[in-house]
Amino acid sequence: MRALNERLAPFLIIFAAVLWGTTGTAQTFAPETAHPVAIGAARLAVGGVFLLLLVFLTGGLSLKNWPVQSTFLAALSMALFQPLFFTAVNVTGVAIGTVVAIGSAPVLSGFLEWLFLKRRPSRIWWSSTFLSILGCLMLFLNKDSVVVDPVGVLMALGAGLSFAVYAIVSRDLVGKFPSLSIVAVVFTLSAVFLAPFLFVFDMSWMAEVRGWSIVLYLGVMTTGVAYFLFGKGLTFVSSSTAVTLALAEPLTAALFGVFLLGENLNATSLIGMVLLMVGIGLLIGRSETKGTDSSARLSFKG
Repeated sequence: MRALNERLAPFLIIFAAVLWGTTGTAQTFAPETAHPVAIGAARLAVGGVFLLLLVFLTGGLSLKNWPVQSTFLAALSMALFQPLFFTAVNVTGVAIGTVVAIGSAPVLSGFLEWLFLKRRPSRIWWSSTFLSILGCLMLFLNKDSVVVDPVGVLMALGAGLSFAVYAIVSRDLVGKFPSLSIVAVVFTLSAVFLAPFLFVFDMSWMAEVRGWSIVLYLGVMTTGVAYFLFGKGLTFVSSSTAVTLALAEPLTAALFGVFLLGENLNATSLIGMVLLMVGIGLLIGRSETKGTDSSARLSFKG
């Protein structure tokens, strides 16, 4: 059973990334008055409640010996990711904001593993990450006029760092507690952190059928289900590998843009998609499933 779980782990993470990739398309169907940050806050609130319900339906939640500090750090990282990413996209554009945030996360994750876990990334990981980030660049940077705003780039780097920290801390947590319990507690706490945004922005759009249905989908599928699968995969895959595999997200977003929103892909985008698929395929072919060793754990006392 363990060997089967190790083989399935990369695909669980890719499936999670596919669900994340539908987020942008789903948001285009939200009411025009819905601010992206408000959608992100509502998404985490719905996702946290959904995950808590799942936990209680499957046997309840035990907080005995719960690592408070690690949980707080994971929740804070995920809460910071939402406004940082959306602000970056608003300030410096979708292309630069997305590429810098998504592209920097794998590199930062690998660096954090090297720094804190003394786990040096393999050559396969470097090759895969290089090809995937290059593919991501080619996929996004030709879509609109590129405007590099220093503040926006810093926000995007902050978003990438937030996701990298979330992945590496969650990797440690899922090695000690059930992944469903971890994501339920982390995302409920993240929702609490972002709750003030629900009072800052106009939330009247939530009363519309289109509004609450989009938030329900984003909360249940792209947050609850997706991060549960991501956490499950992290049990058998290192955080740096998981973040690189998560680059399937922009690939999915591009395909949904073509088939649902009528966007066109030029030759550069098509080559980028191929590079992304090759990079991800390298990790699937030789997944780093040795991350369950105790020497590859990041420990926070709390």
